[in-house]
Amino acid sequence: MLFTSIEFLLFFFPIVLTIYFIIPSKAKNFWLLVSSLFFYAWGEPDFVLIMVFSICFNYIMALAIDKLFSGKNFRKGVLFLSIFVNLGILMIFKYLNFITASLHSWIPITKELFCVTTINLPIGISFFTFQALSYIIDVYRGIPAQKNLINLGLYISLFPQLIAGPIVRYTTVMNQITSRKASIDLFSKGVIRFLEGFNKKVLLANTFALVADAAFGAEMNSVGMAWLGALCYTLQIFFDFSGYSDMAIGLGYMFGFRFLENFDYPYISKTVTEFWRRWHISLGTWFRDYVYFPLGGSKIDSKKRMILNLFTVWTLTGIWHGANWTFILWGMLYGVIITVEKLASIPQRTTNRNILTQFLYGLFTFVVVMSGWVLFRSETLAKAGLYLRTMFGAGSGVLIDGVFIFHIREYCLFLIVGIISSVPVFKLGKAKLRSLNNRLGDVADNVYVFAQLGLFIISFSFLVMKAHNPFIYFNF
Repeated sequence: MLFTSIEFLLFFFPIVLTIYFIIPSKAKNFWLLVSSLFFYAWGEPDFVLIMVFSICFNYIMALAIDKLFSGKNFRKGVLFLSIFVNLGILMIFKYLNFITASLHSWIPITKELFCVTTINLPIGISFFTFQALSYIIDVYRGIPAQKNLINLGLYISLFPQLIAGPIVRYTTVMNQITSRKASIDLFSKGVIRFLEGFNKKVLLANTFALVADAAFGAEMNSVGMAWLGALCYTLQIFFDFSGYSDMAIGLGYMFGFRFLENFDYPYISKTVTEFWRRWHISLGTWFRDYVYFPLGGSKIDSKKRMILNLFTVWTLTGIWHGANWTFILWGMLYGVIITVEKLASIPQRTTNRNILTQFLYGLFTFVVVMSGWVLFRSETLAKAGLYLRTMFGAGSGVLIDGVFIFHIREYCLFLIVGIISSVPVFKLGKAKLRSLNNRLGDVADNVYVFAQLGLFIISFSFLVMKAHNPFIYFNF
């Protein structure tokens, strides 16, 4: 079920919300758990069994770790078993098809030993698996295990952030699960945040998808169309994913949950390192806290070890995003770039340089990110290479063509709005008005709310006309 669907907006969510505020407090978590499992089972009912297994298995393992506090070696064994099973499920459902197909390609004799598997991918499995892993690891590190199965099930399956994040840590919401309080102010804040994300997805992400699909689906692009397609996909994936995160955070507010932010205007970053501190924050901090720091991070004497740690984290980041060589290479390339930046102290040097230097390296960063999205979006490495060669004038395409001119004319206004909306213009503008006069700030806030409501009406009309598509990060 999609947040941007008639079923969710007119049936599922109003019913869940209404019953939630009617029933006694003791029943609220159970109701949200049942609703979340129903939400997950809506499209593919069989996969809800994986979710139920994950909840029950990690509940038992965490209790075992918690109760065996004095037996360090035994606790470590339970931890390794938990990690092995969680990652094993993820590997089977997300990567086994890729592994068997690759082995057939590399080692022909394997064709006689086994077939290429065709296992369907459960939506959002990477997100809820990582949440379960962080819970198990945190219990091993000393936080109390959740004794109530319903409460743990709610943490792993809570429908607002179940499918595409943000990846919520148990330590962030463990008190909220048992003692959260809803309020009119928080509920109102949640509604506006949901509308922001909804409008981002339907009006901007889906529109940019039309141009990106045309560019990436063409056999031959002009240089201009290649750049336009890359730019539109850069905007599409930002508004698609950040829009989902906005909706998830907004829905959480309505039920009294406060999730951490997942995006912080990543396209204004001055360095690639900064970009990854602003993009998909919950995933970056997850790898930092559960992989990079345990490996030693940067606080080690050997530069070789530090490089290995960074390369490991970024290779795993690429693998997390999908079972394809394009994702793996995408992660590895970021590992190389961020390692170079760290060794050369570029983030520190850039901060201390003049505005022109910051602007030029910021422009370089944006081109790197955009080029990375080309690799991310492409179906194969060969197609990514051809697209990038065209972008940088090494292909056989002309500079501009009629297709480029048509798309510029049709989508120029959307491009302007998208670029402005991807940077904190409105946020800084409202803050400036409030600093000048509180009344002006209130007026700006009210205008913003009514603007979002008006855009929502337009967005909803698009849904009625079936003009929507799934979220990109549902695939991960």
